Amino acid sequence: MIICIALLGTFMGPLQLVTALTPVFSVLLLLVVFRMPATRAMPLSLAIFALFAFFFWQVPVRQLTAASAEGLMIGASILWIIFGAILLLNVLRETGAIAVIRAGFCTISPDRRVQAILIGWLFVCFLEGAAGFGTPAAIAAPLLLALGFPALAAVVLTLIADSSPVSFGAVGTPVIIGMGRGLDSVSESALMEIALTAIAIDILVASLLPVIMCLLLCRVFGEDRSWLPGLQIAPFALISGLAFLLPAWTVARFLGPEFPSILGAMAGLAIVTLFIKKGWLLPKTVWYFSKDDALRQSSEQIHSRLSTSSHGLSLFRAWVPYLLIAGLLIVSRLDFLPLKALLSSVQIHWNEILSTQISASVAPLYLPGFLFVVTALITLLLQGGKTSHLHKAVLHSGRMLLPSSIALAAAVPMVRIFLHSDVNDAGLQAMPMELAVITAENLADYWFWLAPALGALGSFIAGSATFSNLMFASFQQSIAIQADLPEQVILALQLLGANAGNMICVVNVVAAAAVVNLSGREGEIIRLTLLPMLYYVLMAGFIATVLFS
Repeated sequence: MIICIALLGTFMGPLQLVTALTPVFSVLLLLVVFRMPATRAMPLSLAIFALFAFFFWQVPVRQLTAASAEGLMIGASILWIIFGAILLLNVLRETGAIAVIRAGFCTISPDRRVQAILIGWLFVCFLEGAAGFGTPAAIAAPLLLALGFPALAAVVLTLIADSSPVSFGAVGTPVIIGMGRGLDSVSESALMEIALTAIAIDILVASLLPVIMCLLLCRVFGEDRSWLPGLQIAPFALISGLAFLLPAWTVARFLGPEFPSILGAMAGLAIVTLFIKKGWLLPKTVWYFSKDDALRQSSEQIHSRLSTSSHGLSLFRAWVPYLLIAGLLIVSRLDFLPLKALLSSVQIHWNEILSTQISASVAPLYLPGFLFVVTALITLLLQGGKTSHLHKAVLHSGRMLLPSSIALAAAVPMVRIFLHSDVNDAGLQAMPMELAVITAENLADYWFWLAPALGALGSFIAGSATFSNLMFASFQQSIAIQADLPEQVILALQLLGANAGNMICVVNVVAAAAVVNLSGREGEIIRLTLLPMLYYVLMAGFIATVLFS
């Protein structure tokens, strides 16, 4: 919308402009307005966009085909992650571990708001720091579902939470790779100053995300559809936000960008668990989705304890697979350990696809999907599973994967065409850069507000905060120089905006919907995550304007 306002005077023709905006508006229109399932909306969006790119942006057929082929390889890698996550969940269901985990959370607190904070906020932050790239929702959303949360609530909560920790997610990848390589030349110290500025602003912005999550949970999914239970737990939720962000800032300040999300989340879990045990700031009334939910939790807790005693599956053994996958994700991402090099050594390459400059490569063993599968197999042994359990889990996982396969096979190629549109006969830059230039030329005076919006747009389209930073970091820097704005702050806002866009990016939404068998309701998910995303972007711009203008 912002870009549309800034169009007067641009050298792009109206049809070229429509072409550049098609990936954004076709997705929003078909998914959110017309409420089409992603299995129909994404192929239709791809077909329209490819035709527009050929006729109006004059991208050659070979370039379009090569970009699409690259997108299919990337999409296959995402499906591999989704399959592994679904398989692990289904194995845990077959062995009875999920029932034991559910009873364990009821023992800590039966309050659904507290469970949402522990799993939907802090556990997601930990997983984002350890692996990133859609993994948090793939693990945490099914866990919330298994605990009795509505599938839609499970996806929405995990997507909202998977924003703030993204700056330092995947062992610092959005900062080290995204921002580091997105800028022409940047020292390590300058990169750290950008990251520290981002998390300093984020303390004032993202500390309210758990509050927003609880408000949304109670208002949309509660029996009474009331804001009041969310407001009642707001002090506890605010402390939970700070319990992650303040330790994360400390880790970033003294240890660098690799571990703030991981260690910050671990510290947050310890702090919040202490508050729960002491009953500090917790409302006196326990909140459930409904009266039936309260009765079901009580009966399931008793049943799970009986089941545990009869089958010998303790709470610790039930949790071992999640502890194992978290540990494997961490050690496989550390450069000084041999596991990373070993897993990365097996790669599938497709260089110069169709004689273009586009190349693609996949390291199937390094992707989290492989670690999920390994963990699922180990889980069968540790928890006394049978071959029949694995057979059922594999079949069920494959059936659940089909809708997301169709959606991703269209969504990711559309993204890659958008990014590789710099090869054309119209004399234009790539579409994201042309849109960014138009916006900057007309709205540079409002750049504190627009810098995070641009970062969010990048994540929405590209499906990754890292890609957003790679695309727009140098452009944001040039705008800061031209408009005489502090570069460090503008680049920090790019980081935060990329985080916010993670809540609504189509790739993440499709993947998260798939793991809880919610394919076809992607538009509904985006409608619920859109307002929290806008809050994040606008609040980041407001804080920057107040502090640095």
